[in-house]
Amino acid sequence: MSLGYKNVRIGVRLFAVMMIATLGAGAAALAQAPASAQKSAPGQATTTKKAPATAARSYDRALLKPSLLKDKAPEHYKVKFVTTRGEFTLAVTRAWAPLGADRFYTLVKHHFYDNASVFRVVPSFVAQFGISAYPPVTAAWRGTDIKDDPVTQSNKKGYITFATSGPNTRTTQVFINLQDNARLDKMGFAPFGVVEGDGMRVVIMFYDQYGDDAGPDQPKIEKQGKPYLDKGWPKLDTIKSATLLTSAPAAASKPAAPTKKP
Repeated sequence: MSLGYKNVRIGVRLFAVMMIATLGAGAAALAQAPASAQKSAPGQATTTKKAPATAARSYDRALLKPSLLKDKAPEHYKVKFVTTRGEFTLAVTRAWAPLGADRFYTLVKHHFYDNASVFRVVPSFVAQFGISAYPPVTAAWRGTDIKDDPVTQSNKKGYITFATSGPNTRTTQVFINLQDNARLDKMGFAPFGVVEGDGMRVVIMFYDQYGDDAGPDQPKIEKQGKPYLDKGWPKLDTIKSATLLTSAPAAASKPAAPTKKP
């Protein structure tokens, strides 16, 4: 009887020790979570309490519901780009390509292009970007195609245009012409804005030595986000931010596939 009681007491003690060890491991795991979040977001707050909140706000949550984002752009607006090569400003004229201008306005307004890589730069041709750094955002915008606009402007050096994977497949990817590419006009690529002033001095410096065929895989960018690019193509330039400089409230317009190329 005493032996049984002794065994019970030993069992209780062992259980208590195991519980303490389990709780301790769980606490350690929780304590490490903010540290890993800080590591993936260098330059942000280092306090353990703020790190998760910062990570949670890495993109505008409104981007996860494209169907609710139907802004009509002002007739004229400007977008300031801050990149790893410097800054430049785009001037957009809605009349050139209304649907494209509206879509671009909406994306910039909600900071879609922030932290995105200029993943395709072909010398003397185009600099292309527009796949979100965040896979959930990319997934949300898949299939949100807008119809093609009539081509009213030529694809001259410095003009920005939506990339496509066929007729009426414009979504989020755009490219800036690095030279006059008039041949793209007949292919249906409708410019909606142009780089202002000497801003092209920044654009032409985007890293272009990976080559078009040896560059990153677009579907993998969409699925894995910026870490995929940072690991395999670390020299690619990044759009730190794209911000509206001029804007005005306007009415709604209509709502924009992998491997899009001009």
